[in-house]
Amino acid sequence: MAINRRAFGLGLLGLSVAGTGAIVYGRDSPLLRGYFGEATKLFGFIGGEKEGFLADPDVVSALRRQGLELDARRAGSVEMSRERAILDQNPQFLWPSSNGFVDLARQNGVKIQRDQVILNSPMVVYSWDAIAKGLVSSGFAQPDGDARFRLDLAKLLTAILANKSWADLGVPSLFGQARLLSTDPNRSNSGFMFAGLAANLLAGEVATEQSLARIGGQVRTIFDRMGYKPSSSGKMFEDYLAGGPGAQPLVIGYENQLIEWVLQDEERWKRLEAAAPAKPVILYPQPTVFSAHPLIVISDAAAPLVDALMSPDVQQIAWTKHGFRGPLGLSGETQNPLVSSRIMPRVDAVLPMPDIRTMLALIGQLAA
Repeated sequence: MAINRRAFGLGLLGLSVAGTGAIVYGRDSPLLRGYFGEATKLFGFIGGEKEGFLADPDVVSALRRQGLELDARRAGSVEMSRERAILDQNPQFLWPSSNGFVDLARQNGVKIQRDQVILNSPMVVYSWDAIAKGLVSSGFAQPDGDARFRLDLAKLLTAILANKSWADLGVPSLFGQARLLSTDPNRSNSGFMFAGLAANLLAGEVATEQSLARIGGQVRTIFDRMGYKPSSSGKMFEDYLAGGPGAQPLVIGYENQLIEWVLQDEERWKRLEAAAPAKPVILYPQPTVFSAHPLIVISDAAAPLVDALMSPDVQQIAWTKHGFRGPLGLSGETQNPLVSSRIMPRVDAVLPMPDIRTMLALIGQLAA
């Protein structure tokens, strides 16, 4: 049967329009935009401990291949989840450092499209080799291999509350009363999480609003004795490295921070190991809490960022170059010999954080 020329022409026209439409529609996909050398630019706020990871050229390239480019600005996890000065800037995503901030953001009117834990890192205490050995000699810590330690944090907090001196803790070279330093719990997640862990240990269980009446004052005493508290975990770790044992003897941080610092410049670390008078060490509190890093998607445009950050190549970079464990809290398969002896492959002694109502009540007491 002969084909009508007019019908044939209309058919070709229809196919052309459909094909053009598919291309135009497809170009809105971040993955295809990345294929064409374009990128969807996303604006949001992140915890300071993730700055190095997102600035890594390998991560930038991996996201660019998936059509994404980030304008990620530092803010404390508490701040980004509730302060209008940040939320009124209309970020497309937030990336705090604890699951509790998903609920806090929602309570403060953030219209959350999706949330997904991307990275994990246990809370640890950073110290120095001579101080760690003193804590071992006085029964506050135990060696766990050649270069890492387990810390009896409940015993240490009790000693701090009892006004014990550094000499009482086996460290006579330090002056004055023992102290443990962290970030501001009303601005930064590491201080927030340490407050929750301290409350749990002093309560003898997961702290509740009821138990705060009994132990809230003790937690406040521990924080009051710290003095100045930085507003971000990244700044806290910088101060630790710069200050040395005298100024920064025991510091709350994330496990990944020292790993990342070592891997940034392996030759620098080898020189430090060989000649520095004081060497950084990690003490793992027994028990500790895990800092999960949930990406909070606010704008539809930021939804593809979840899959991009969860892709195997980005997760591999997160572990091998920055020391972040995956969403399940497990260490990666590849172990760099410079850090493998310093970290625990598994961290099993873990407590849950108090619920968000209890934590808000606690940090309210600490801010009073």
